[in-house]
Amino acid sequence: MDIEKVAKLARIELTDAEKERFSAELDAILAYVEELAAVDTEGVEPTTHVLPLALAMRADEVGEKLDRAEVLAAAPAHDGHAFIVPKVL
Repeated sequence: MDIEKVAKLARIELTDAEKERFSAELDAILAYVEELAAVDTEGVEPTTHVLPLALAMRADEVGEKLDRAEVLAAAPAHDGHAFIVPKVL
Protein backbone atom coordinates (compact mmCIF):
# COMPACT_ATOMS: atom_id res chain seq x y z
CA MET A 1 0.00 0.00 0.00
CA ASP A 2 2.79 2.48 0.91
CA ILE A 3 4.65 1.69 -2.30
CA GLU A 4 1.58 2.41 -4.42
CA LYS A 5 0.95 5.67 -2.57
CA VAL A 6 4.54 6.84 -3.03
CA ALA A 7 4.50 5.81 -6.69
CA LYS A 8 1.28 7.76 -7.22
CA LEU A 9 2.73 10.84 -5.51
CA ALA A 10 5.86 10.54 -7.66
CA ARG A 11 3.68 10.02 -10.73
CA ILE A 12 5.44 6.83 -11.74
CA GLU A 13 3.99 3.52 -12.79
CA LEU A 14 5.39 0.36 -11.26
CA THR A 15 5.02 -3.22 -12.41
CA ASP A 16 3.94 -5.85 -9.90
CA ALA A 17 7.54 -7.11 -9.76
CA GLU A 18 8.83 -3.61 -8.97
CA LYS A 19 6.19 -3.17 -6.26
CA GLU A 20 7.32 -6.44 -4.64
CA ARG A 21 10.99 -5.47 -4.84
CA PHE A 22 10.47 -1.96 -3.51
CA SER A 23 8.20 -3.24 -0.76
CA ALA A 24 10.96 -5.58 0.43
CA GLU A 25 13.53 -2.77 0.25
CA LEU A 26 11.27 -0.39 2.19
CA ASP A 27 10.69 -3.06 4.86
CA ALA A 28 14.48 -3.49 5.21
CA ILE A 29 14.98 0.28 5.53
CA LEU A 30 12.26 0.60 8.16
CA ALA A 31 13.70 -2.36 10.11
CA TYR A 32 17.09 -0.64 10.12
CA VAL A 33 15.52 2.62 11.33
CA GLU A 34 13.86 0.71 14.18
CA GLU A 35 17.23 -0.82 15.03
CA LEU A 36 18.82 2.64 15.11
CA ALA A 37 16.01 3.96 17.30
CA ALA A 38 16.82 1.27 19.87
CA VAL A 39 20.43 2.52 20.26
CA ASP A 40 21.06 4.36 23.54
CA THR A 41 22.28 7.85 22.63
CA GLU A 42 22.04 9.32 26.12
CA GLY A 43 24.99 11.66 26.69
CA VAL A 44 26.15 11.56 23.06
CA GLU A 45 26.78 15.02 21.67
CA PRO A 46 25.13 15.77 18.31
CA THR A 47 27.59 16.08 15.44
CA THR A 48 27.50 17.65 12.02
CA HIS A 49 30.63 15.92 10.76
CA VAL A 50 32.52 12.76 11.66
CA LEU A 51 35.79 14.69 12.03
CA PRO A 52 36.30 17.60 14.41
CA LEU A 53 36.35 20.70 12.23
CA ALA A 54 37.15 24.25 13.21
CA LEU A 55 36.28 27.10 10.91
CA ALA A 56 39.20 29.34 10.14
CA MET A 57 37.75 32.78 10.69
CA ARG A 58 39.73 35.96 10.36
CA ALA A 59 39.01 39.13 12.25
CA ASP A 60 36.50 41.40 10.55
CA GLU A 61 38.68 44.42 10.00
CA VAL A 62 38.56 47.26 7.49
CA GLY A 63 41.23 46.82 4.85
CA GLU A 64 42.20 48.39 1.59
CA LYS A 65 39.31 49.65 -0.52
CA LEU A 66 38.93 49.17 -4.23
CA ASP A 67 38.73 52.25 -6.41
CA ARG A 68 35.07 52.57 -7.48
CA ALA A 69 35.86 54.00 -10.93
CA GLU A 70 38.37 51.24 -11.62
CA VAL A 71 35.95 48.50 -10.56
CA LEU A 72 33.04 49.97 -12.51
CA ALA A 73 35.24 50.35 -15.60
CA ALA A 74 35.54 46.56 -15.71
CA ALA A 75 31.76 46.04 -15.47
CA PRO A 76 29.72 45.31 -18.59
CA ALA A 77 27.12 47.89 -17.48
CA HIS A 78 27.05 50.50 -14.72
CA ASP A 79 25.47 53.84 -13.90
CA GLY A 80 28.56 55.48 -12.44
CA HIS A 81 27.78 54.36 -8.89
CA ALA A 82 26.71 50.71 -9.11
CA PHE A 83 26.56 47.69 -11.41
CA ILE A 84 23.52 47.36 -13.67
CA VAL A 85 22.26 43.78 -13.82
CA PRO A 86 19.20 42.17 -15.41
CA LYS A 87 16.11 41.93 -13.22
CA VAL A 88 15.48 38.48 -11.80
CA LEU A 89 11.89 37.65 -11.04
